[in-house]
Amino acid sequence: MKILVTGSSGLVGTALVSALARDGHTVCRMLRPPSAFAGGAPFAAQGKNEGFDVAWNPATGELGGAGPGADAVVNLAGASIAGGRWTKERKALLHSSRIDTTRALVNALAKMNARPRVLVSASAIGYYGNCGEEVLTEESKPGTDFLSGLAREWEGEALKAEALGIRVVLARFGIILARHGGALAKMLLPFKLGAGGRLGSGKQWMSWITLEDVTRIIRCAIENGAVRGAVNVVAPQPAQNTEFTKALAKALHRPALFPVPGFALRLALGEMADALLLSSQRVRPQKLQQLGYTFLHSDLPSALSPILA
Repeated sequence: MKILVTGSSGLVGTALVSALARDGHTVCRMLRPPSAFAGGAPFAAQGKNEGFDVAWNPATGELGGAGPGADAVVNLAGASIAGGRWTKERKALLHSSRIDTTRALVNALAKMNARPRVLVSASAIGYYGNCGEEVLTEESKPGTDFLSGLAREWEGEALKAEALGIRVVLARFGIILARHGGALAKMLLPFKLGAGGRLGSGKQWMSWITLEDVTRIIRCAIENGAVRGAVNVVAPQPAQNTEFTKALAKALHRPALFPVPGFALRLALGEMADALLLSSQRVRPQKLQQLGYTFLHSDLPSALSPILA
């Protein structure tokens, strides 16, 4: 298949492009001209045969010549949620890099004579907000905080592609575990120094997924016509923060003796602390289980061991 990918230089995008190429697909990285190749050199310059780069302009919806004839599109564009304190300007960037970019993408798809069969668009379990002990499925209601609103708008723009006859999959990502990026990479240093510990009360639920499973689930969503709508991209065994930190410390052969109080996190990170570190989301991958998806890593010890080996 010919597959267009936005956000190809990010943690998920980089891994996905390589995985799709290994599967024999033709991958087209969609890059904005002002920041083209900001995440790395073009394929040709890297000496890779994974695919080729396509220039596109989200402001106008203009898409380079490789757009027509695409079978699928994966939309992973969006500035990092944890990339900086949530100032007014940062929130505006988080919003525009998701909502505006996805709107432009769908508009670009609408101009194609031969449209792709499927759009897999990123979202996040932040959609549900802080829900304590409640078990959350794809049918659960959205929350009311900033991240919830962001996810709702993001998904709303992607769903407009359905009117074009395109199957839409909304991938609600949990905490993605990978050694070289994402949340886990930021946790490693204090634990390696023996200064790791639970965050706040430690009772908040963390719904996680390995990067390897993420790429397999996206590929499944592309190929399986039965996958549609919201999909919780999380492992079947979420963990409370205390359990997670203990498992991480054990995998690193380090103690977990230094808890970080909630007020200290709020002082350092502001609103972002409550949304990303102290909120509780006990999410179940109901649709994936109904589809019979077999997780490579369904529990924390089996997930952390190969990542940290």
